[in-house]
Amino acid sequence: MIVVMRVGSPEAEVDRLCEDFEAWGLTPERIVGKHKVVIGLVGDTADLDEQQLQERSEWIETVLRVERPYKRASREYRHGEASEVWVSTPSGKVAFGEHHPVVVVAGPCSVENEEMIIATAQAVKASGAKFLRGGAYKPRTSPYAFQGHGESALGLLAAARDASGLGIITEVMDTADVEKVAEVADVLQVGARNMQNFALLKKVGAQDKPVLIKRGMSSTIDEWLMAAEYILAAGNPNVILCERGLRTFDRSYTRNTLDIAVVPVLRSLTHLPIMLDPSHGTGRWEYVPAMAKACIAAGTDSLMIEVHPNPAKALSDGPQSLTPERFERLMTELAVIGKAVERWPLPEPVLV
Repeated sequence: MIVVMRVGSPEAEVDRLCEDFEAWGLTPERIVGKHKVVIGLVGDTADLDEQQLQERSEWIETVLRVERPYKRASREYRHGEASEVWVSTPSGKVAFGEHHPVVVVAGPCSVENEEMIIATAQAVKASGAKFLRGGAYKPRTSPYAFQGHGESALGLLAAARDASGLGIITEVMDTADVEKVAEVADVLQVGARNMQNFALLKKVGAQDKPVLIKRGMSSTIDEWLMAAEYILAAGNPNVILCERGLRTFDRSYTRNTLDIAVVPVLRSLTHLPIMLDPSHGTGRWEYVPAMAKACIAAGTDSLMIEVHPNPAKALSDGPQSLTPERFERLMTELAVIGKAVERWPLPEPVLV
């Protein structure tokens, strides 16, 4: 249930109402928009009467029920307004959200060695990426496949951040590793295979760093949003949704099927920022540019693209990785579409 306050509502009145709601055993969450304040009520609201609730203050404009099973993640919870996730990086703050420029995240599937990760970070930064992605811990289908270097790779990511100024996005797989990953990562990633690892969702929800949650390879949109709800319910409001492709019947030509239609669907259902991953979504580097352009045209807030200096020798996901040169060309092409839909970053001013 949400309580929408009138424009100009006194802060003291909002405080008073929140105290009343807490006395009823509810959890009020204040959402401050551009013009109005909305109070989200979490708890057992089934017996509350909307009309009686509205009569408790002349400053209450309306009271609405959130009918969807995911409450905090729903668009209604913010009275239709989109949320934004601000991330602090060495180069400054970056915003994810539908009213901000598209944020490009790039880098290798796995962190392999210091020279490789630093060179890749510097290359993608020069082409316009804002974040470096790279796996320290890698969930793999086969127990014999490369699982990542683990904790030692976190130090390499930190070195790459220092050398490039990029923010870091890396996956956390185990509740025991959340704190050590959060020491290095600017955004913690929950991968597709862990989307419904509820213990992990609660753990990352209890810490302060933003969380990127990838859609499970066979998950419905409602299941995905309910997974995000776990993080939000644990107290972390900074969640980004990442579509990375679904497993479908025909896997002869692409690794997965990238669900670009999820962008307008999510826009109607949730206020959370949206990222698309055309690398995992196709599994073939030659298809990544076309799908990345389509993602921007569809309205994504962010892109995650795999880049490796030598894909043929990559320890994981080489076939879907662009070389730095191909990534640079792609960024030039993406700028054309991004500018057309008014979602591309302005060039940084040149100091003279």
